[in-house]
Amino acid sequence: MTTSGKRRIKIIGVGPGDPDQVTLEAVAAMRSVDYFLVTDKSGTVKGGMPDPLVRAREELLDRHLSAPARVVKVDDAPRERRAEFTGTDADYQKAVADWHRARVERYLAILDEHPGDVGFLVWGDPAFYDSTIRVVDQIAAEREVEVDVITGISSVQLLAARHRIVLHEVGRPLYVTTGRAALDAVEAGHDNIVVMLNRVVDLPGLDDWRIWWGGNLGTREEELVAGTVGEVLPAIEEARSRLRDAAGWVMDIYLLRAPR
Repeated sequence: MTTSGKRRIKIIGVGPGDPDQVTLEAVAAMRSVDYFLVTDKSGTVKGGMPDPLVRAREELLDRHLSAPARVVKVDDAPRERRAEFTGTDADYQKAVADWHRARVERYLAILDEHPGDVGFLVWGDPAFYDSTIRVVDQIAAEREVEVDVITGISSVQLLAARHRIVLHEVGRPLYVTTGRAALDAVEAGHDNIVVMLNRVVDLPGLDDWRIWWGGNLGTREEELVAGTVGEVLPAIEEARSRLRDAAGWVMDIYLLRAPR
């Protein structure tokens, strides 16, 4: 908690979902802040249901804190996802930048209203395809704050552990990208690819590639599928559907490897 000097913002990686995979450093960081700023996406959840990831964060705090956590929720800023406005890389980058700026404005309003040190709970590790560091950097440019980043177990690591594999072959590289750019990575000649942030899993022309897939890793609803793309893609789609029904959300990741 703040005792002197600048207030602190702690960006805390909390792992993919299992409370047991939160590091001791992350627990210490959680116990050191005055409150947690949590983005609430209830307005975007189908059927008007509460955001399940808000409740997941609250359960995680209940598990690791000795006293009830103070959680300040903020409605998430709208994000442009329509294809006609995000089809090119330039349009997509602008849409993301606008979304980040809108988040900055909402977070600044909360920070100005609620004094003290604040924690952001980030799924997995904050360094892997998460916007929180970039958003908080903008906040730090406008307010007198110090920022700490606490690493977390990533879904990349957990995917490998669950499937009992090494992510790369001997002496070979590993390429990490998003579902949006997965086929571009294949076209560029990458043959060992971790793919995150998937709206769909669609891999035309890669039927003989090997895939190790995991959905909602570290949660009670966790799903795993492995095999060649041509054989197991229907099973992956069925697993994604089960996750949506059971958990209300899907966070999936896969390793894609060309045949040797």
